[in-house]
Amino acid sequence: MDNATPHDPDASGEASGDRRRISRKGLLKAALVASAAPLLAGGGVALARDAATGNGPLAPTPECDDGDDTTPPQMEGPYFKPNSPRRTSLVTPSTPGVPLTVSGYVFGRACRPVSGALLDFWQADTNGAYDMAQFAFRGHQFTGADGSFSLTTIVPGLYPGRTRHIHVKAQAPGGRILTTQLYFPNEPRNNTDALFDPELLMSVRNVGNGRQGSFDFVLDVAQTPGPTDPPTEPGTSWAAGTSYRAGDRVTYGGVAYRCLQAHRAVSGWEPREVPALWERG
Repeated sequence: MDNATPHDPDASGEASGDRRRISRKGLLKAALVASAAPLLAGGGVALARDAATGNGPLAPTPECDDGDDTTPPQMEGPYFKPNSPRRTSLVTPSTPGVPLTVSGYVFGRACRPVSGALLDFWQADTNGAYDMAQFAFRGHQFTGADGSFSLTTIVPGLYPGRTRHIHVKAQAPGGRILTTQLYFPNEPRNNTDALFDPELLMSVRNVGNGRQGSFDFVLDVAQTPGPTDPPTEPGTSWAAGTSYRAGDRVTYGGVAYRCLQAHRAVSGWEPREVPALWERG
């Protein structure tokens, strides 16, 4: 975990060998993003936790499972600038590049959403250059009451030695700062970038002339209830054995869902696993 503040440009650090290990979740994520993430019925964004394959649901990365893993840190790099403007969009209608939105949630160790968490993003432009004179492609925002965030930007360009990535500092109110980077699936340079970590892959899909990505952060924040074994699903009103009608709304794992088709719920058909039956929102 990075102990620096968003206004400490010297907090770089180095990537350690243990951060490069590929965990079970990393392998699942790598398998997941090898194919396009599913489009939710009704046009909702398919977040990492919603994706599944014909072989059954895959765990999201990072998975909020009551304290196993927090989002891995990564080095800050040489291009961070403090005092970025507060904004959720880093572009204008005339900004060149492939449009990209990144959305998701910030959770603590007990899988509860963290409201008011700071997320400070910075990235290269479509040509792979960082603006060090002003604040182009830099901005910070705070999560909503449900822990959600959304960033409007472009797909960053490439520069020597690195794969495509987006930098971010994440901090719960009064908490320590996590400095890390988000990566894109199916990028050739993922195989040669020494910093690349599959646990930091976003779930990305093509939408029109742009792309939509998603990522859920898990911060090292103590919450009540504490970690449990086996993992639990906090903030859940969905229940197996219940008959649901189209339009019914439930929560599962702290996320709201709307029923798309009438059905009787069974174990294995949890809302995040069956986008044909449940839509986020």
